[in-house]
Amino acid sequence: MDLSHSFTVPTSVAATWEHFQDIGALAECFPGAQVTSVGADDDGAPTFEGTCKVKLGPIALVYAGSGRFVERDEAAHRFVVDAKGRDKRGNGTAGAKVTVTMAPAGDDATQVDVLTDLAITGKPAQFGRGVMQDVSDKLLGQFVGCLEQRLSAEADGPAAEAEPEAPTDAAAAGTDPEPAAAAPTPAAAPRPASPRPVAAADDDALDLGAAVLPVLIKSYGKRIAIGLAVVLGLAALLRRRRR
Repeated sequence: MDLSHSFTVPTSVAATWEHFQDIGALAECFPGAQVTSVGADDDGAPTFEGTCKVKLGPIALVYAGSGRFVERDEAAHRFVVDAKGRDKRGNGTAGAKVTVTMAPAGDDATQVDVLTDLAITGKPAQFGRGVMQDVSDKLLGQFVGCLEQRLSAEADGPAAEAEPEAPTDAAAAGTDPEPAAAAPTPAAAPRPASPRPVAAADDDALDLGAAVLPVLIKSYGKRIAIGLAVVLGLAALLRRRRR
């Protein structure tokens, strides 16, 4: 199935492109994902290996797999990543070919378009394309929020060094100025730490069930309510007949 997304980040195209080449940093912003190693293939294309933890109700899936950059055009700010993984307990597979394109969006901002060709088997495959699109939209919102924090922090950078003070009239004339009492040195302000994604209190796995449930209620809430009313009505009728 094909899934499409688009979002904007508050940094230049060059800075955004550079950040997206760091697969390990990107994985830290995606729930449940962890990059375990980064390398290159025989053609010099970047490769990576990692895992992704997924919870689907009481079922816990741990996909282990690898990926590589099959295309990378820095001039056009476009790259394609092909990734594949398999659940460690044999509960299914997942594969994705992700095409990312970047373009300027106003002053010091970048629009990122993401097209994902997703192929899954096993338990998560029971959800149709519409549900998977809505769920991926929700997950992407979390990813983009984390990414925006990181890019904004990098764009701000350390505070510029203070300019040297202009010489006093006495110094310009070559005379020694009157000695002044030394002022106490102010304590340096603590440097803010780089923002990090908020980890779950007890588990860092991607809770797909929690993401799917609100989507199902939104999409099929009326049908569920009608079905529940019918069931309750039949149950009441059976109770009356038994009496």
